[in-house]
Amino acid sequence: MPSEVDTGKQAVFDFASMNLARQHLRQLVDWRAAIIAGVVGGIVLFVLEMLFTKSAVGSALVFPRMLAAVILGPKTVEPSTAFGPAGIAAALLVHLPLSIAFACLIAFVLHRWGLLVGVLGGAVLGLCLYWINFGTVFNLVPWFAPMKSAWTMWAHVLFGAICGGTYELLEVEKFVVETPVEGRA
Repeated sequence: MPSEVDTGKQAVFDFASMNLARQHLRQLVDWRAAIIAGVVGGIVLFVLEMLFTKSAVGSALVFPRMLAAVILGPKTVEPSTAFGPAGIAAALLVHLPLSIAFACLIAFVLHRWGLLVGVLGGAVLGLCLYWINFGTVFNLVPWFAPMKSAWTMWAHVLFGAICGGTYELLEVEKFVVETPVEGRA
């Protein structure tokens, strides 16, 4: 007769020690889904910001120039500076890794609760990202100051919602079994 019997539930009874050991399931983050969500949300935010700058100042390239200036230098923002496909590539080189990193944070925080919480929680975290960006980070890159607006705030909220929702739609749920250490509840 075996000393352990698996009842198919989350509890295992050990006949040898007569103890009931609880096993807990912990859900893992699907990093592949988080990365895809970051790319999708990042592209949507990039396009929205280009549309905003097109409507506000007449050029869709203002936002990509601001991003590219992070690695190419502040002169990139000036309209007299040549800006072509290499400039767009530089802008995406700045924007997409940041979008992926933030989507991974959203996935890490919200991966246990499903689509509704993914979308709503992602929206809240997108708003937090806006506050962080324009409250602190953009003091280091002052050429982003003109982007501080309600439009940009809502674009960040939408970014977070898209990342959270896309993650939840693509997530493959995986769990690991954890047995608590003796003396811990």
